[in-house]
Amino acid sequence: MTPRKPLSGRDRHVPFIEHLGIVREHAAEGVARVAMELRPELLNNHAGGHGGVVMTLLDCAMAHAALSRIDYSREVVTVDMHVAFMRPASGRLVAEGRATGGGKSVCFCEARITDANGDLAAQAMGTFRYRVASGT
Repeated sequence: MTPRKPLSGRDRHVPFIEHLGIVREHAAEGVARVAMELRPELLNNHAGGHGGVVMTLLDCAMAHAALSRIDYSREVVTVDMHVAFMRPASGRLVAEGRATGGGKSVCFCEARITDANGDLAAQAMGTFRYRVASGT
């Protein structure tokens, strides 16, 4: 029998994130960096990163920033997210998220995605609600 992967905590398993190829590179003290390589099936009809993929990467960076702020002791759910697309995303994307405020029940975050050239592709602000961890 294959051991179950954790559903919460620092090493949580989110099948959709794994499917997209998003990897957490850093998460500590309210700052997080996640990255991915865009593949052909993740592009839109203009050959740029699909908006849903770009938004997911931003959401993931902000969620890890919020979680690292509390050392992954609880979970978060996205309450609100505002996104600005600056240019078509391509190649390797890196999203840096930062917790900017909040308290015991919510966390306010922001994130930016840069492409392989270091150009800003998208940015977001989000509100995340903390909740009790779901366990393994």
